[in-house]
Amino acid sequence: MNARLVPVYFDPGRDQDFDKQLDNLKALLADCAEILPPVALGRPLPEADAVVFPQLLGEAYRRVKDFQAIALPILIVTSEFGTLSMWDWEILCYLKSLGVATIAPYHLAQTKAACRALRIKRELRDTKFLVYQDNPGEGAQAPIFKRFYWWEDECTQRIRERFGVQIVRKSFRELGARAKQIPDQAAEEVRRTRPLPCEEVSSRALLSAMKLYLAVKQDLEEDPAIRTAGINCLNESHFSDTTPCLAWDLLFEEGRFLWGCEADTLSMLTKYLFYHATGTPIMMTNLYPFLMGQAALKHEHIPDFPEVEDPEDHILVAHCGYMGVIPRPFATDWTLRKKVLAIVDDNATAIDARLPAGKITLAKLHPTMREMTVAEGVLTGYVQYPGSDCRNGGVIKVRDGRKLMGALASHHYLLMTGHQRASVELVANVFGLEVRQL
Repeated sequence: MNARLVPVYFDPGRDQDFDKQLDNLKALLADCAEILPPVALGRPLPEADAVVFPQLLGEAYRRVKDFQAIALPILIVTSEFGTLSMWDWEILCYLKSLGVATIAPYHLAQTKAACRALRIKRELRDTKFLVYQDNPGEGAQAPIFKRFYWWEDECTQRIRERFGVQIVRKSFRELGARAKQIPDQAAEEVRRTRPLPCEEVSSRALLSAMKLYLAVKQDLEEDPAIRTAGINCLNESHFSDTTPCLAWDLLFEEGRFLWGCEADTLSMLTKYLFYHATGTPIMMTNLYPFLMGQAALKHEHIPDFPEVEDPEDHILVAHCGYMGVIPRPFATDWTLRKKVLAIVDDNATAIDARLPAGKITLAKLHPTMREMTVAEGVLTGYVQYPGSDCRNGGVIKVRDGRKLMGALASHHYLLMTGHQRASVELVANVFGLEVRQL
């Protein structure tokens, strides 16, 4: 499905320039938007995802009440290149001063991302997120896991009210048992047709990972409304003889299906918004700011942070022994290895992969569901600590480590390749979210 946009014109005032730009938009946005019949400003609007102004006139200064009455997002695309025009800035500034928010992209890629975000906004009302869990917080490392907001009923309710997403819960205990009952032959068939790089992974461990993938896939095929899934894979790891890392990689490879480590629904939602709107590679990991000192080092069982200039502005990022679950299409290097963490079964596996070094963006939805936190930095490289819980972690330099420490929303954050603050702001604008720069 594409975003449904209703063009709006000033009446009187629709002219050849309006119609020419309207035809231009139909061509430029053919892959992401359905352009509905035009409507005069102030007239009733049909059901749509947003209004789009192919043309702005000085009449806008005298029609503020009509702008204020528009209940849909307002997209401004007035140039032949699929962006706003420079001549619109006075009008947009004036409207903003009177409480009229607009979406005014300055690259065609942003315009298309806005259209995809508008489509997602509609789709989420009919979307389910599946999480496998039984008694979250009651399993391993309970003092840590009992603190997480994403398992609170309030969090689930806010996601439903704010975005329309329904969180569906199934038993991890039952999933683990069902996966074990899958015949070896079925798992062997996946193994034969889906070869992948492995090191130090036993045949039994690989088959167990394949079986969990098949069990999750069966649930997803039974309900097409489920568009992302997560498992309480660490806290309740006793329910399975493996981890779901490989399952998430295989599901993403075959259908761009997204996942949530530790059944973190806020990470799942953040990932869903940005990946489907922008197509930017994105993954979740843990943040260990150098400023945390021993509290971070102890958790990862490492003696010290790597030596860098300006250590206060650096973060170690790692999850489940390595960088985190990075699917193969996003990775520069990718290997499936035996598990690292003591918290999971000895038969479990983990993904050792790398995102490309260079510009990176950290983002996550705030627990209030009213703002998005974002920080841009540089992934400077990787560091290895043999025998620790960080066998291959990333090192990120941010602009202001102390400011970041004062405003982080979680220890889980999403990493996106490149500097994506503009994209974050654009998507956030579509969903009515404020952006807090860390």
